[in-house]
Amino acid sequence: MAQIETKVLTAHVPLPLAEKVDQMAARLERSRGWIMKQALSAWIEQEEERTRLTREALADVDCGHVIDHQAVQAWAESLGTDEPLPVPR
Repeated sequence: MAQIETKVLTAHVPLPLAEKVDQMAARLERSRGWIMKQALSAWIEQEEERTRLTREALADVDCGHVIDHQAVQAWAESLGTDEPLPVPR
């Protein structure tokens, strides 16, 4: 299997967080580095998804696919009543 090039990154983290990483590594019988790579990968994936969703939402706004604020407000206020309004479209 081909080796992937790596780069060492350093970061100062609060001691309680470092201790949690160490505890997790011990519990999972993995290295601290493995835990950090997993966490960083998950965070980057989450941020990329947030960026994708934001761009998608902005494209909807650019196309005029929006719902009037007053319609959403009226719907939300009706949710606790005997006759809630239909979801605005």
